[in-house]
Formats: sequence, C-alpha cells, structure tokens
Amino acid sequence: MNKKTLLLSLVSGVLIFLSFPKADIGFLAWVALVPLLYAIKDTDLPGAFRTGFVAGLVYNTGLLYWIVFVVVHYGHLPFYAGVSVMLLLVIYLSLYPALFCVGVVYFRRKGMRAVLIAPLLWTSLEYLKAHLISGFPWEDLAYSQHGYLPMIQVGDITGIYGITFLIVLLNCIVYDCISGSFSSSGSEKKRLLPEIVIGFSLLLLVFGYGIYRIDNLKNTIKDSDSIDVSLIQGNIDQSVKWSQEYQADTMKIYRDMSADASKGGASLIVWPETAAPFSFQNYDERSRDVINTAKKANSWLLFGSLGYAREKGKISFRNSAYLISPEGTVSGRYDKVHLVPFGEYVPLRNILFFVDKLVEGAGDFTPGGEITPLSMGDRKIGILICYEGIFPEISREYCLKGADLLVNITNDAWYGDTSAPCQHLTMAAFRAIENRTYLIRAANTGISAIVDPTGKIVSRTVLFERTALNGPVKFTRQNTFYSRYGNVFACSCIVFLLIGYLISLRRENK
Repeated sequence: MNKKTLLLSLVSGVLIFLSFPKADIGFLAWVALVPLLYAIKDTDLPGAFRTGFVAGLVYNTGLLYWIVFVVVHYGHLPFYAGVSVMLLLVIYLSLYPALFCVGVVYFRRKGMRAVLIAPLLWTSLEYLKAHLISGFPWEDLAYSQHGYLPMIQVGDITGIYGITFLIVLLNCIVYDCISGSFSSSGSEKKRLLPEIVIGFSLLLLVFGYGIYRIDNLKNTIKDSDSIDVSLIQGNIDQSVKWSQEYQADTMKIYRDMSADASKGGASLIVWPETAAPFSFQNYDERSRDVINTAKKANSWLLFGSLGYAREKGKISFRNSAYLISPEGTVSGRYDKVHLVPFGEYVPLRNILFFVDKLVEGAGDFTPGGEITPLSMGDRKIGILICYEGIFPEISREYCLKGADLLVNITNDAWYGDTSAPCQHLTMAAFRAIENRTYLIRAANTGISAIVDPTGKIVSRTVLFERTALNGPVKFTRQNTFYSRYGNVFACSCIVFLLIGYLISLRRENK
C-alpha cells in the first residue's frame, strides 16, 4: 500500500467516525466513502482488502474506544488487556469494509460500476454484521443521520438499511462526478447525467417523504391516548451498585424520587435496568418495599432486577424487568432475550475457557425464552433491556404482538463519560421511527429520554445527574410497512447482489 492509498483510507476512516457522536457531524457520512473509493480505483483484490481494512480499523477504533474504559475500569484488567479486547472486536468489524472494497474492485473488473454495486454491497454486509454470530449492529451508517429527521423517516418502510443504501449511493455519485470532471471522455461525462438525476431524485424523494410523514404523524396521533411518565435516573455509582451495604441507600433514592414523581401525576414510573440490586422474585422485605412504592405512588412501576429460574436442579440467572400495577400486583415479567457477549455471558465457553465475564454480576446470565409485551391495563408495552434497543427485530416483534409503547431500560454507567451513552440513545431512537411508537428510556446514569414516533428526542437528561425526566407520551400503533414485513429492503439488496454475481460469472465464461 503506497502513501497516497494509505492516506485516503485513513481520511475515509476519520470522516466516518466523525459522522457519529460525540463529534456528530452527520453530513460527513455523505462524502466519507469518496476517499476510500479513490484509494481502490486502480488496486488489485489483496490491495483492496488492505485498504478497506485500514479504513475499518480507523473508524471502528474511533467508535469503540470506550471498550477500553469498560474493561479496565470495571473489568479490572490491565490497560494493555483492555486495548487488546477492543482491538479484537475492531479487527473483526474491519473485515466488513475490507470485503466491501474487495467486492467493489471485483465487480468493477467484471464491467460493473461502483454506483450500481457499492450500495448493495455495503447494505448487505451491514445486514450480515447485524446477524452473524450474536450480531453487532453498533453504529451502522444510517445512524449517523439521527439528527436529520426528514432524511430518516423512510425507516418506517426500509428500516435503517434504506438510509444506508442512499448514503453509499450518494457517495458513489459524488465520486463519479469528481472523477468525471477530470476525464476527457465525452461519453463518460454523458453517462454521469442520468446517474446524477436518479441519485438526487431519490434524495429529494426521501426528503419529501420525510417532511410529509412528520406532518402526517402530528395529525394522526394527536387524538391518541396519553399518559404522563416519570423516568427515574438514580445515578447510582457502578462501583457500589451491587454492594450489600449500599442497597438500602439505593432503594431509598428510588423510593423518594418515585414519591416525588407521583405528586406530579405520573401514571407510569420507570426505573433503569437492575435498579433493584437484588432478586425481586424472592418476594422478601426488599421486594415488598418496591411493591409498596408503586401502591403509595398509585402508579404503574416498571423496573429492572436480577431474576432466576431453577432448571434441572441448577439455578440460571436472568436480566429481568417487572411491571407492578398501582394496586401492587405484579402484572408481568420480561427476561432479556439478547444478552451482551462477554458482558452477560461468554460465547463458545468450551473454546474460550480462559475468558471470564468483563462485568460484575452473579454468574453467567441465561437468555429469556420469548419476546412478550407486558400488559398495562388494556395497553401493552414492549421492554428493551440495555442494548436490545439497537436490534430492530426485537422492537418489531413487540409491535407485531400489540405493543403500542416501547420502553428501554438500561445501565450505561459502564461507559463513563465516553461517546457510548449518546451513541446508544441515538440508535434506540430509530426504533420509534420504524414502528411509529413513542420510545421512553430510563438510564441509571443517563441518558434518559422521551422519543416521539418521528425519532425526535423530545426531552433528555444529562449524564451523571440524579434526576427524573417527566413528560407526556401517547400510545400509538401505526402498523408500518417495516413492522409488517421487516427487513425486506435489506434482503432485496442481498438478492440483487447475488444476481450481479451470477451475471459476472456468465461474463467470465464467455
């Protein structure tokens, strides 16, 4: 790899991670891939792999540097071990942009232009990344646009993958325009015109749809049932969260803040993930204290706690959420289905026997068996525990089963004052768009938020502040194209990519 190619790949990597929080310069994503496309313009397949891999190393390190903080500060591993853990994940994730570059060069050699193949390829690889092994769709390209509401409303049709497709398409058009301006070929310049017209027509179509949809939603949901919620941000220090000595103080904080919330007329009070640092299902004095909190507040209370199940004489632990009615009845329980690898369980433990979990807790967790909404009277709410909020399929399944409100409870204290809490929030906001529901989010140390069905963060807290976020939310169920049919768009991209590959094989055999 020569210096020019290396520089271009580095620039692309930097532009991509600057598109996301904390820098959050989202418009950079629309040109971030242009240097990368230049870098692989005249390279071979191994060179394309190396170029894409370098770009991937740069932007994934920029996005995931916070893993070092988590592993060192809470996993109590030495700094070099924290860096090693982060790099292992970064190296894996960097394979995807490397394969993207290989694919673009391969298809270009078969006479197919990048503008036709690259959007299909990047979108297909993102979909693969979201499902391979346990899936890790952290900060896919579409999430960089969270701040541009008209551009992301198409998510209720295509999910995030339609937005990703459009971003890559526009990058290819910009690249072709710049390349064409240096070309002396008249035919090359003529070929650019339909490409530009189609690309920017799609851009305007998506933007226009977004403006229409935002305005339409305001009228559609204005008469929907509304309730006042209170999201309790206890701001409990992670270092003492599971301490027996601090349990009473923790519960007093949540009890007092809930009492204050009830004075404001909150119909639903939400505590964060594992806010009750004990097993609620034991129904001991501590559990009765939580039940009495709901009864005194005369409000529904949703909270996280450690759960367990006895199976064949063994105890398996669950990351659970409970819903208590104003009368003090346990209305339902949800056990987290999608666990965090190396945080809540060790995948492939027989192979990775030397790796322990990187966070505190009571042994390995076991995933719950089913995604089931909890009934709040005649309403249903879907519970997303921690990073379940970044998996669109979970929210979609909730809405298919009748949920008309999504509630994300999380404990982002692990991340400290890094970019991760903001990244986590902005990704979860897309679930509101896809299903056209309100999403409310209670986080131990922040960021707690209320998100409306357009993906707009109506109100939010700041990090590391003990506070309650109060506000009205509506019960909505739009039954969108995405909630009905899921990732049809992403699967279509895979199909068209495979067709392109078959065409390339036919050309090779001629």
